[in-house]
Amino acid sequence: MKYLWPIPLLLAFLAAAAMAQAADNTPAKPLRSYQHLWTDTNGVSHVSRCPVSNFFLKSMSPPAGPQWQNPMEPQTATVMMTVQPRHWNGAWHPDPKPQWIIPLKGRWWVRAMDGTRVEMGPGDILFGEDQDVRPMADGPYKGKKGHDAGNVGDDEVTLLVIQSANPPERNKPCRYH
Repeated sequence: MKYLWPIPLLLAFLAAAAMAQAADNTPAKPLRSYQHLWTDTNGVSHVSRCPVSNFFLKSMSPPAGPQWQNPMEPQTATVMMTVQPRHWNGAWHPDPKPQWIIPLKGRWWVRAMDGTRVEMGPGDILFGEDQDVRPMADGPYKGKKGHDAGNVGDDEVTLLVIQSANPPERNKPCRYH
């Protein structure tokens, strides 16, 4: 019996080594991004590129394999698909509600009141939250409010739009991680 004491120690060492090896086999967390069209305290819209990195690895429905997830707080939302006709002109306007916009086909652009312009295509994500804007007092966009938008090129643009029932938040760029 006096020679059995190394066995638990050996088992603990092997278990620790196995856990270390398993940790080394876990893929690195993904890093993604979205564009956030947000409003500052002066009522001016801006576009910021925001990182998304708070992912965890879990199966959404076992026995399916794990996948990286970064869920948001539950909320009431309306999901719709829109098709912007060829040469669509989204004259200056605020988004009707806070909304996620994901291009499925074609490319489109958005310009904020600060002059920042971004182009997006399939797989890109925009969170539009410029509901609390005020008309510009001066400058090249005098009298304009919200954002300007349009299609890139001569084709239609198909978008997936997810409108939130939650109220907009002012001066919180990149609030989703």
